[in-house]
Amino acid sequence: MKKPQTLSLQEQLLKSGLSNDAKLKQVKAEKRKQTKLERNTGVEIIDEIKLSAEQLRQQQVERDRELNRQHKLAEEQKALVAQIKQIVEMNRIAQDPNGVAYNFTDDNKVKTLYVAEKVRVALINGRAGIAKVDSHYQIVPAEVARKVHERDAAVIVVLNEATQDVAAADDPYAAFQIPDDLMW
Repeated sequence: MKKPQTLSLQEQLLKSGLSNDAKLKQVKAEKRKQTKLERNTGVEIIDEIKLSAEQLRQQQVERDRELNRQHKLAEEQKALVAQIKQIVEMNRIAQDPNGVAYNFTDDNKVKTLYVAEKVRVALINGRAGIAKVDSHYQIVPAEVARKVHERDAAVIVVLNEATQDVAAADDPYAAFQIPDDLMW
């Protein structure tokens, strides 16, 4: 078996017809003149082609860095969403389809969840919250809602401030009950 003969780039260009002998001789002459001038003067002649190639390489490196940064941010965002979803799924409080209606707003639209009376009171008093994950509403304890809120505030739809059941002694309206939510 014979090894295939490898041709230099110049020979390949000549063979394919993209270059001719005159151009080849001219390029070789210019190259000789440059090296002779560099040797005699000691000054390196700046090759514009090399300079532009280096600039292109630098631009490519910067583009690659930016793309890597964007990919990393996207991966971190995916991981954060998965983490939030897992936290909510592991700590959700069951809804009761035969329970009491709890109304709340999301994007200026009134939404209703049916929950047990005990859960409704917890939502009103701030001991529970509502999280929106994958277009579904889940009820979670307040501590979990705060943890999720730290990661992404947009996920928590309802988290009321914890109310104190003890009224101030000097409050003239302490004897009157204030409704926390109205049945619509």
